[in-house]
Amino acid sequence: MISKRLFLHISGLILIFLIVATPLVASNRVRVATIGGRPSFNYDQSRGMQFSVDQLIGFWKKEINQVLPDKPDLILLPELCDVPFGLKPSDWKNYIQVRGTQILDELRGIAVANHCYIAYGTLRLDGKRILRNSAVLINRQGEIAGTYNKHFPTIDEIDSGIMPGDELPVFQCDFGKLAMVICFDLNFPELLNDLETKRPDIILFPSNYHGAAMQNIWAYWCRSFFVGSINGSGTASEIRNRLGEVVASSTNYFDYAVATINLDSRVVHLGYNFGKLAELKKKYGRMVTISDPGELGPVLVSVESDQFNVDKILNEFEIEQIDPYFNRSRAKRKAALEKR
Repeated sequence: MISKRLFLHISGLILIFLIVATPLVASNRVRVATIGGRPSFNYDQSRGMQFSVDQLIGFWKKEINQVLPDKPDLILLPELCDVPFGLKPSDWKNYIQVRGTQILDELRGIAVANHCYIAYGTLRLDGKRILRNSAVLINRQGEIAGTYNKHFPTIDEIDSGIMPGDELPVFQCDFGKLAMVICFDLNFPELLNDLETKRPDIILFPSNYHGAAMQNIWAYWCRSFFVGSINGSGTASEIRNRLGEVVASSTNYFDYAVATINLDSRVVHLGYNFGKLAELKKKYGRMVTISDPGELGPVLVSVESDQFNVDKILNEFEIEQIDPYFNRSRAKRKAALEKR
């Protein structure tokens, strides 16, 4: 008969084995929240600029509180969310002086208290006292992890003193690489072409306009998840996967959306891969998801386990990712033309 002590010892070993052997939630899953709230109040000159700052702090704290129960890793707020509507360009610099870092400090505190990243759109003066329409990224420690200056302010913005940006940084977060673009930027293919070469895991898009199909295009061509926060009443703020499909959206009832995105994923074209993908799925079953948007050709292969990563299993079955496949097609075309 097995002694009680030996039984407990064996039971403990079995429990440890089960914990180790059971697939875990993939470590590079990121919980993302986007908020497209728009304040119902405008700038009230009779009450002064500090009153507007206090209003905005109260508004955004309330908005952010809606998504905190989901424990997001990343929260995105809209373009120029720390500036009251109705503020004249001639008052911008005075307002920035009054506002200072008050709203930034509130967001820093929320980031630290909730162990999350927060990105938001702001009007600011840079180190040379030049006006910028920027997106600021705050990390989990409340530090500024990166700043992006809008490359293509509108003509009116430039006429009002906002200087265009000329750098397109990619920021390293603890979950992956992140880039930001703002509003009117989405219309310019030269910016898209630049970002396409940098392959961020996530693109953040704080904006005053939606962009419609342009959001899909940027997500697809950069092979990136795309998160839009739109500063407009009734306009959807959405989260897209690497194929440009909407995976979460705000609604007419709720001005925010939350989704878990899986960065352990790759875009693969069905060309020459139908059979290989079937064999991959046969072997790994529920530990792999193959998402087909239909009528496009590419699919999104995602790993749902920590036991292996997506690159490993694609290599195992010699499944070519979409960009090497397209490059091979380019080379084939070039060789054919050279033989003429």
